[in-house]
Amino acid sequence: MSGRRTRANLLLLLASAIWGFAFVAQRIGAQYVGPFTFNSVRFALGALVVVAIIAWRGLTARHPVARAKRRQAWRDVLGPGIAAGVFLTVASALQQGAMSSVPAGNAAFITGLYMVFVPVIAAFRGHRSSVSTVLGVVSSVIGLYLIAVTDAFTIGFGEVLLIISTLAWTGQILVIDHYGGRLSALRFAVVQFVTCSVLSAPAAFVTEPHPFGGIDQALVPILYGGLLSVGIAFTLQVVGQRDALATHASLIMAMESVFGALGGALILGESMGLRGYLGAALMVAGVVISQLGVAARTVRPPETPPKAGSSGPQAGVAEETPHEAGKSGPSAGSSPG
Repeated sequence: MSGRRTRANLLLLLASAIWGFAFVAQRIGAQYVGPFTFNSVRFALGALVVVAIIAWRGLTARHPVARAKRRQAWRDVLGPGIAAGVFLTVASALQQGAMSSVPAGNAAFITGLYMVFVPVIAAFRGHRSSVSTVLGVVSSVIGLYLIAVTDAFTIGFGEVLLIISTLAWTGQILVIDHYGGRLSALRFAVVQFVTCSVLSAPAAFVTEPHPFGGIDQALVPILYGGLLSVGIAFTLQVVGQRDALATHASLIMAMESVFGALGGALILGESMGLRGYLGAALMVAGVVISQLGVAARTVRPPETPPKAGSSGPQAGVAEETPHEAGKSGPSAGSSPG
């Protein structure tokens, strides 16, 4: 089991790295295409990747699932997947809209705030809160202030968009948490991604001066965001969370923001400054503390994957079990980030 857990942890770490570096891709892509164009294309690509994985699993399965059961699995995810996809559309549009003015590292850490919001909203819904949740919120709010608010007590428009986006990411996760336990994670993801792509396309024509223009210049960031961040990283999380401990998964997913800052520094030459890095450290601490509190209260049988928050992002039948995806995000991912 230790070998399987090590493999699972490495898969989750790779997913977090892909989601973190996706903030760099989003930052570059924002220079050439509008947010709805970027998201429409990348989530369509991500959906194609996951559909291909579902097909491959069906063809290589030792005990194939009957066609009637497969069709029923698709019908079961349709409503919840569309609902989660609406939240995903709003969250990813706000996030991508902010990327033209907010450094990748700052965006990664602010987006990660949704991992703190989830247990907070759960407390308002009747779940017992904990000291770790309170401490995590306090630490994250202080960190957010240091990152987003200037010495002159002002906050940029992009930072405001990112903060609002964390509420939409939280909504997406809560939808997945409510419906996902009995649904196919990969099919759930496909419906979310297709919904986001379909809704983003007309929004691009309505809000952007040159809808779907500049895709050739943003091709590499779009391919990274679609194939890797949305498609591959999400699948890595599904596989990794099967054998990972809840506490390990929570800690590893919190690394997404760190990879975002690292990518911004190495590829874009960005620096958050001493104040920003102190705020980032406090936000990571807040996320870890709050998630450890959630994981400590989670009791699950060994075969059930843990609930961990992501980008970027920002999701049964026998072949896969759902989870909370963040991200990009990712997860989201995170939120597929």
